[in-house]
Amino acid sequence: MGQLVRVPKIILEKTIRAKREHVFGIVANYENFQNLLPQYFTSVRVRSVRENIAVVEEHLQVGSREFVMMTKHVTKYPETHEVFVIGGDAKGSHFVEQFESVPDGTKLTVNANIKLGGISKIVGVFAKKKIALEFGKIMDEFAKIAET
Repeated sequence: MGQLVRVPKIILEKTIRAKREHVFGIVANYENFQNLLPQYFTSVRVRSVRENIAVVEEHLQVGSREFVMMTKHVTKYPETHEVFVIGGDAKGSHFVEQFESVPDGTKLTVNANIKLGGISKIVGVFAKKKIALEFGKIMDEFAKIAET
């Protein structure tokens, strides 16, 4: 079994010029990720939904790497969307998206604790910057959709 590498915590913030409920409806709508951002989400299959919790099989393209994951999405409308990677690549990773109303629209804050398997520790150190850049691109795409 490959060595597990924890990439240090990544925090991203972006102000989106749209109402919080609208931004939440786009960014937390995992069922629509493949339609909205097919260049990143190559496959999304919802396996089960119970109230505000869903288990989803996702294929996520980040940079030159595809991650195949089983995820658990927990939504608290319109404040938070949490994603727990419960299986596959990046198992043990945890993402928290917070949606805050601000005068200019919505401040989206993403806190990510990412675990990568099968990669050396040296690559893990350099991966933080690259992963932050790639997730920033995804946030920018969601912002463009929400602002149109």
